Amino acid sequence: MFLPAEHVEKSVPVLRRLIRDHPLGVLTTAVPSAAHPLILSSHIPWVLDVADESSETDLGRLRGHMARQNPQSQAMMAAATSANANTLEQEVLVLFTAAPHHYVTPKFYVETKPTTAKVVPTWNYAAVQAYGTATVYFDPRSDQTARFLDRQLRDLSRHTEMSIMEYTGQGDRPGPWEVSDAPERYVELMTKNIIGIEIAIHRLEGKFKMSQEKRGGDRKGVVQGFENLNSDLGRDMARLVREHGDLKDAARS
Repeated sequence: MFLPAEHVEKSVPVLRRLIRDHPLGVLTTAVPSAAHPLILSSHIPWVLDVADESSETDLGRLRGHMARQNPQSQAMMAAATSANANTLEQEVLVLFTAAPHHYVTPKFYVETKPTTAKVVPTWNYAAVQAYGTATVYFDPRSDQTARFLDRQLRDLSRHTEMSIMEYTGQGDRPGPWEVSDAPERYVELMTKNIIGIEIAIHRLEGKFKMSQEKRGGDRKGVVQGFENLNSDLGRDMARLVREHGDLKDAARS
């Protein structure tokens, strides 16, 4: 990921929050395989475990699962079996992208466009890349695999039901769906068709590209342009551009 200084986000708690708020990440692997392409990617929802939530440096571990029939699963399982080790040698990458992102038209740059016209379109977005070492849990006869998948399914369901859907059971909100709501035999059959993945993160890179590198007048134009869209997405983008512009100004002063 290209990381210009004005777009870099170095705060680990901020990066962890983006992952938890937008847990659908793209897992990319480069595992040599005679049967499958070298580079494979899959969209997977993740759980982020952190030993010390108050820590400014704890990168944490990602937990996910994917279909056993997925070619990426097949490549990872074959590599693990060949090496006689569940932990893969190759580094893996998971990319998380925040949901509020949007095209930025040059017409928003109300300071520069009328004077020099030296402006081009772009896209505002926020993303985090997590690099690490992956351990694969795929032996259906292993108690370790069973424990991992049981915990993974329950924790992921709890997080997505309560944090994403806001099914907290408080006030007029319904309670969360739980794995135990499904028939036990059905869950057992479904679990046999998935594998677990745990990634020990050793590097996090974050980028918040929200027009903060632009002149003050152009940033105001971007904010106003998004607000004029009169949509929830537009208002969210306007807020983010305003917030990151204020952070940049505060850092300068």
